[in-house]
Amino acid sequence: MFYSKKFKKLKEVNHCFFSRKNGFSKGIYKSLNCGKGSKDNKKNIRKNLDFVAKKMAVERNKLILMHQTHSNKVIEIKKNNYKKKIIADAMITKMTDIAIGVLTADCVPIIIYDARNKFIGCVHAGWKGALTGIIENTIKMLKKLNSNNKLYASVGPCIGKKSYEVDILFYEKFVSKFRKNKIYFKNKNKTKKLFNLRKFVTDKLLKLKVKTDQINKDTFSEKSNFYSYRRSQKLKQKDYGRCISTIRLLKLY
Repeated sequence: MFYSKKFKKLKEVNHCFFSRKNGFSKGIYKSLNCGKGSKDNKKNIRKNLDFVAKKMAVERNKLILMHQTHSNKVIEIKKNNYKKKIIADAMITKMTDIAIGVLTADCVPIIIYDARNKFIGCVHAGWKGALTGIIENTIKMLKKLNSNNKLYASVGPCIGKKSYEVDILFYEKFVSKFRKNKIYFKNKNKTKKLFNLRKFVTDKLLKLKVKTDQINKDTFSEKSNFYSYRRSQKLKQKDYGRCISTIRLLKLY
């Protein structure tokens, strides 16, 4: 389990970037696989989510996850929709009896807190979502609700720049969108480049005036701590687990 130094100091929120440890799953999913979309034993996934809910001090049905599709869609969670299937890649809420979570296996989990307006958020930012505006859309929604903000974010464990090998087509996709995106790439050889997803995502937050800290861990290289889609592909595994990152707004009396 990993924690943001900044968020640890905030008494109004509870959060955790869970590793793959302390769970019930076996084999390639060992052990805290929280990915309902994986082919893991459903009973084990339920037990893993029960463990997470307990750690976050909420009832199991109050641990809210999204059906993530690498989109730029953000949803506000309220009393009238938290029980429904949430198809989005970011959520915000001011409810205090729920925990919201994001599942990742190389993509970037981001947790957000608006200290002025008591809103929390979580974002699933893979390259696709980050490129099409998932971060901007989340901050925009928070500012639309109240433009007077004090925003904090923590960028969680994700694939590191030394591990993220991409081809020229991928590189061109980014540079054609915005020429300055060149800075996020480094040459590996004539046909491959290395992409710094963490910096790409972090710079977006900083540009939006969000105070940001890092859990600077590489999901690809830290096999014992994290699941990795890329690593599973490289090892020719049939599937992969997902780590969970969560945040909860506390009701302070």
